[in-house]
Amino acid sequence: MTELSIELKDNEWPLTGPCHDRSIARAICIDDEGYFYFVRVNRDDHFGKATLIETSGGGIEEGEDPYTAIGRELKEELGAETEVICKIGTVSDYYNLINRHNINHYFLCRIRSFGEKHMTQQEIEDFHMSTLKMTYEEAVSEYEKCKKTPLGRLIANRELPILERAKEILDKEG
Repeated sequence: MTELSIELKDNEWPLTGPCHDRSIARAICIDDEGYFYFVRVNRDDHFGKATLIETSGGGIEEGEDPYTAIGRELKEELGAETEVICKIGTVSDYYNLINRHNINHYFLCRIRSFGEKHMTQQEIEDFHMSTLKMTYEEAVSEYEKCKKTPLGRLIANRELPILERAKEILDKEG
């Protein structure tokens, strides 16, 4: 199946200056029973107050490739050992409010085991991140609820097409 390549603009906030690029590795994670894993983020920052669902992932560090980064991020945020099934694609999106252009590398990963999480202080104290285990239908419903806030719309627009493609891949895999 062809990798997705999606370009999105931020229609929620005006662009106030030049954007800096940030490369990010993100994953749709699934277990052997068919459940999907996401993070719940409780924000109260310059984007406003919101409780959102997001895929696990984060910035690709200096000298790191996206495949290495996604393994590290999934251990940190979910405490999960995973295997990459495939790369789903890339989503280019913008957060005008913070002058950032994200290059999101999305993977479909199968969870092999869970262990201890290693979240950053910001993830714990500022975002109050927690793990969500959901069916595909529950995840789609959560993303639809998130569309009530400007940031939630940006995230849902970025992640729903990736989740849908992941489901297509898994359905073909049988």
